[in-house]
Amino acid sequence: MKKPLIGALATLLAAGATTLAMASPVQAAPRATVNFAGTVALSNCSGSLVRMPGSAASDPALVLSNGHCLESGMPGPGEVVLNQASSRTFTLLNASGGGVATLRATKVVYGAMTDTDVSIYQLNTSYSSIQSRYGIAPLTIAATHPVQGASIKVVSGYWKKIYSCSVDGFAYRLKEADWTFKDSVRYTSTCNVIGGTSGSPVVDASSGQVVAVNNTINENGERCTLDNPCEVDQNGTVTVRRGIGYAQETYGIPACFAAGNRFDLTLPGCTLPRP
Repeated sequence: MKKPLIGALATLLAAGATTLAMASPVQAAPRATVNFAGTVALSNCSGSLVRMPGSAASDPALVLSNGHCLESGMPGPGEVVLNQASSRTFTLLNASGGGVATLRATKVVYGAMTDTDVSIYQLNTSYSSIQSRYGIAPLTIAATHPVQGASIKVVSGYWKKIYSCSVDGFAYRLKEADWTFKDSVRYTSTCNVIGGTSGSPVVDASSGQVVAVNNTINENGERCTLDNPCEVDQNGTVTVRRGIGYAQETYGIPACFAAGNRFDLTLPGCTLPRP
């Protein structure tokens, strides 16, 4: 989980991140290549400006990051943050990684570290306003499960670095200290992520859509400890993969948003953990 990739970032810092009826859809950025456009830098993590497949241009914009990057601290197992007021700021990046704007949240729509590791912020502006003022379109969260073997890019707005690898497979359960994540994406070894990359969008290199959110790596081979997640299969067998990173799938998130980017955990198909 990294310290935020949970708390080790402090060390790094010291050394140096349903379609709206009759409304226009958001124009997602055309992406011949994956770059930094639409990613954001938080004070301690990375993130991205995102839309749901049915979001409209007039909808309030959203930012995706990790639950363990929340300014209120890491949610405990079973804890869910809903509609919590926030004035957090995000540095919006252009294609080359330059900061073009400071975006501001109005609230944390959702945050959790149970089954997943995700935070979703609502901003005080719309997608259309951001695009008209800064020329930056949001990334689209794919509504389909990521595919084993797919080429992916982990795009860190904090470090302005892009990691390239593939989806090696999926961990049935990923256990790290007190937290357990379900059906996590496992990277091949070249996505050797570090503190500050937490919350980075994991972008499918073919579609340009977000398929997961980066959250952790096994740093030194320990078993199921902080910064050393372990995999647990259906039979309870534990596997430790030193130096291997993981991300939390995001395909289930769109089902929790109705028209107008209204978040609703009771919507059919929404499986995010509830309070």
